[in-house]
Amino acid sequence: MEPQPPGATLLWELRDISKAFPGVQALDNVGLRLRLGEIHALVGENGSGKTTLVKCISGVHEPDSGILLHRGETVRLRDPQSARACGVATFHQEFSLVPQLSVAENICLGTLPGGRLLVDWAGARRRSLEALSRLEVTIDPDRVVATLSVAEQQLVEISKAISQDMSLLILDEPTAALGPSEVELLHGVIKRIAAQGRAILYISHRLDEVMAVADQVTVLKDGREVASLDVSQTSVRDVVRLMVGTDLHDYFPDRVPSGDEMRVEAVDLQTDNNVNSVSFTINRGEVLGLGGISGAGRTEIAKALFGVDKLTGGELRIDSETVSLGSPKDAIDAGIALLPENRKTGGLFFNFAAPPNITIADLAQISDGPVLSLTRERERAKDLIDKLRIGGRLMEGNVGFLSGGNQQKIILARWLFSQARFLILDEPTQGIDVLVKVEVYRLINELSEAGLAILLISSDFTELLAMSDRVAVIRRGRVVHEAARGTISEQELVELAAGGKDAA
Repeated sequence: MEPQPPGATLLWELRDISKAFPGVQALDNVGLRLRLGEIHALVGENGSGKTTLVKCISGVHEPDSGILLHRGETVRLRDPQSARACGVATFHQEFSLVPQLSVAENICLGTLPGGRLLVDWAGARRRSLEALSRLEVTIDPDRVVATLSVAEQQLVEISKAISQDMSLLILDEPTAALGPSEVELLHGVIKRIAAQGRAILYISHRLDEVMAVADQVTVLKDGREVASLDVSQTSVRDVVRLMVGTDLHDYFPDRVPSGDEMRVEAVDLQTDNNVNSVSFTINRGEVLGLGGISGAGRTEIAKALFGVDKLTGGELRIDSETVSLGSPKDAIDAGIALLPENRKTGGLFFNFAAPPNITIADLAQISDGPVLSLTRERERAKDLIDKLRIGGRLMEGNVGFLSGGNQQKIILARWLFSQARFLILDEPTQGIDVLVKVEVYRLINELSEAGLAILLISSDFTELLAMSDRVAVIRRGRVVHEAARGTISEQELVELAAGGKDAA
């Protein structure tokens, strides 16, 4: 399919789309119009119906009622193959990559060039390099996907989508794990794709990004279409009001000044995985933010502190006592807790309900000798569920059915149960909506006020500066700059993280 010139040509129209699941009306008579050459944003809280609507357009779900029109003709998308035949390429929030395969194999998966018996591996490699070059990234197409960072995997997923012969590109939370420079790069790619005459459907919780990149925005609430607006005629505040039904005056809650008693001291930490002589301190009740671009080493520092990656040098002290970390169990026993960057693969047991996910960190508290007390487990879990105001089917239903925000809260409840002293939060608001973000910010403040030392890693630099008492900038696995709250701007942080400004 040859690129068509930008214009107002209507590519897709969704009329009165409804979709229900057992006990849930996910979509209720929703409409959407997508035009060639236009970036159309879809926003709403978790549970508003965004992902379900995307799955209807991409052939994962068939609507219960309503019609889909492609270039004015009614179509029925029975499966993802039907959607792809209509030029739909989708980057889902949940990765569809095969970790054991290479980057090139993943990008060309399902469309590998060659004959019936032989694969043209050189052609697959060329196609993957071309897709990656459109994102202006230099990932080796021969690398195994499992060895990539989450941010790199997202870029491979997007490259896979744009490598297809498509007229509509759907991006569901494409920047969740990207830093500011990567977001800017991706937005440039998206604008170029739209300028070539394709349609873009962009789903994001980051409303400032939506306003920066989109032409139109449609707001969903409780499965219904609230409004469809020209971005140039609205504001973030207006969109938030439409999403939540009220005005949001205070996005970041006030921070209470931290204490002056040192709780965590890291001295010249080193690993074989991109941690190079990292030193910092965190007091009781203090939040230290780690700022840096993707690949700077922030997550690797978190893994070292939690015993996932072995320390090859340096020393870690908690409350003035040296901690030996041979495994995550050693870290947990020392009072260290981690909310990982990817809760899907490293944070939760999705075949369990909330109570065992919460109590797993310290089974001795709910055991009578070798026997677990399920009654005690439910009682202790319910206390924390109530305290953290976690909603959903928690006592029986698997946590995989919970929203992203409630899943994050379940992990936080686990570490409250374990009585952690040092909490590492790696992208704690990734993929959750604006109101749940405020809840997480409130929890961070409450935990710091209770005396925990908190290490906050976030690619959202506005969030990082607002929620941290101090910020340490990470570049190439080392601390290159440290600044107290209020003494560094977001622009300065971006420049230091990217290497465009001398570190002090």
